[in-house]
Amino acid sequence: MDKKETELLALGKAVLAVEANAIMAAAKRIGPTFEEAVALISKTKGKVIFCGIGKSGHIARKISTTFMSIGVDCTFLHASEAIHGDLGIYKEGDITIVFSKSGSTEELVRLMPVFKGFGSKVVAISGRIDAPISKMADIFIDASVEKEADPLNLMPTASATVALAIGDALASAVLKAKGFTSEDFARYHPGGQIGRSLLLKVSDVMHPFGQISCLDQNKTLKDAVLSMTEFALGAACVVDSSNHLLGIITDGDVRRLLTQEGSVLDLTLTECLNSDPLIVGPDFSLREALRMMEERPSQISVMPVVRKEDKVLLGLLRLHDINQTNFS
Repeated sequence: MDKKETELLALGKAVLAVEANAIMAAAKRIGPTFEEAVALISKTKGKVIFCGIGKSGHIARKISTTFMSIGVDCTFLHASEAIHGDLGIYKEGDITIVFSKSGSTEELVRLMPVFKGFGSKVVAISGRIDAPISKMADIFIDASVEKEADPLNLMPTASATVALAIGDALASAVLKAKGFTSEDFARYHPGGQIGRSLLLKVSDVMHPFGQISCLDQNKTLKDAVLSMTEFALGAACVVDSSNHLLGIITDGDVRRLLTQEGSVLDLTLTECLNSDPLIVGPDFSLREALRMMEERPSQISVMPVVRKEDKVLLGLLRLHDINQTNFS
């Protein structure tokens, strides 16, 4: 690595350090006004209107979408558009959250009395406590930074990161205050992986009995290999005459057995099955099933699905089925 590359790498690390330190400093500063803002937002019957301009406007827009994701009725209002007719979105009881690095942006200063005229409580997230916007707000949250992270100390780098982090902190605290659950979250994210894993059940994506490899315990390992080749799901389930699950043989089990001496393919499944496999019920959410598969000393990629009351085999669930699930 040449000297120029080394200097650039050092600069990259320094920028990250400055921004991280700025967030830590902000975390030490926030106090009662943060709690006031959380109470105001979580109890409002109206909309939450996020307003800003320039880079602060981009932050305000992003935070508005974060609040939408936790069920808060909100919208983004661009300060320039607001002073040219977009103030019609205001209704009685709406509150305003203003993002401004300087706290003295002309458009926002002009709008502050207008917000008050609509009866809107205003939360200002600003980098200057003595700025006009900060003074006119009902609640002020300090988003100041000692310096920006870029070499010129000019670009809104650390200041933008701190404003974004404070917005995320507000959203997280409001989520907690409103008692918002993971199930509520899924309602607003039905199309993403998170939403699918919370909304869908194991029974929605499992491979049902009749479409999986199932064998009697007296069959041999060779029979299991042939059956697993036919169904290609990575495992064979071993059942009794009433389809109660007795155990499972996975691709990994077969590979390990084949390293042993002797004719292992002639072993009966009773001799080589895993008689205590991890199992899941059909009504478990995909998120619960995923956690069972991954949060253990050694991850697994397939689980039998059984009826809880009598351990009758219903199907087979693969990790791949969870990760690849899509709504039709």
